[in-house]
Amino acid sequence: MNDWITALEGRHASDTRVEFDTPEPARQAMERTVIVPLVHMAVLDVSGTGADKLLQGQTSAQVELADGDFAPLTSFCTPKGRMLANAQLLRVSEDRYRLILHRELIGSLRDHLRKFAPFYKTELTIRDDLALLGLIGKEAEALGEVGFDLVPPRVWHQAGDGERQILAHPGSQPRLMVCLPQAQASEAFRQLSAQAVPVGNSVWRLHDIQAGLAWLTGAHYDALLPQMINWEALGGVSFKKGCYTGQEVVARAHFRGQVKKRLVRAQLEGEHLPELGASVNDAGGKSHGEVVAAEIDAYGQAEILAVLSTRDDLGPLHVDGQAVKRLKLPYPIERLDPESLAKAV
Repeated sequence: MNDWITALEGRHASDTRVEFDTPEPARQAMERTVIVPLVHMAVLDVSGTGADKLLQGQTSAQVELADGDFAPLTSFCTPKGRMLANAQLLRVSEDRYRLILHRELIGSLRDHLRKFAPFYKTELTIRDDLALLGLIGKEAEALGEVGFDLVPPRVWHQAGDGERQILAHPGSQPRLMVCLPQAQASEAFRQLSAQAVPVGNSVWRLHDIQAGLAWLTGAHYDALLPQMINWEALGGVSFKKGCYTGQEVVARAHFRGQVKKRLVRAQLEGEHLPELGASVNDAGGKSHGEVVAAEIDAYGQAEILAVLSTRDDLGPLHVDGQAVKRLKLPYPIERLDPESLAKAV
């Protein structure tokens, strides 16, 4: 558990979960501005004179686009194109890049990149001394500016300096992620809690689901192509850059239309929260996909993201006996070049 979390009042926490005594937290986020400790996410710094070259050869992002303003999505793959992790890429100084990804995969990604680091005079550091906070709601941008003296940026962009960064994430309401030293986190959380309701990180994860944004966990390590979580539709894959590990397979799947599974958003007709990796079955019990994210929504029902077969004739589906009701994704399933996102105003 992060040390600063232990100082918070009314919290119940584990390594990747934190909840508060706040009633109906998901509904609070619909009606008020909330503040969230993002304990399920973590930070990996890649620093050194060759950090950009190391990342350029390993990541699906065009690294030069990460310029301290645009902060692109990215993924790291095996030679077979299967994802080892997906992340958001920041540049925080001339020779320092920052990756924000799910806590479960930060150690394995560091170990993977360590194999190449000596050739590029690069250091890889898990930043346990940093904290991540989330703000959701109509007043999120105002609180971010007042609380951290940083002007909130556009979605998938960053603002700040080498010590603190603020990022804007997509959603039906404004969403900000703040990265700051742990030594400042408890006081910042206390001050902002006077104007924003403290809620657990399940609320942030629910808003990720509703935004069609899946962060890879250990349940799907080395199992999915980036396109299977719609990563290219979110601008997480550059098809204009040179080679990187897994690039050939990822490009072939795109240009030949060989993606047989896609991320879908759905609601389950029941209150049971499925495990990550739970099978999505048809009436005959045949599996057509599996759950990659799941949370309880403001109405007490489970909302999920699932990687599901692209076939049209699947019929009624269920997860753990709960019927699947498909919901609309907030973006089209088509290629979105990060180069265009970087230039957009």
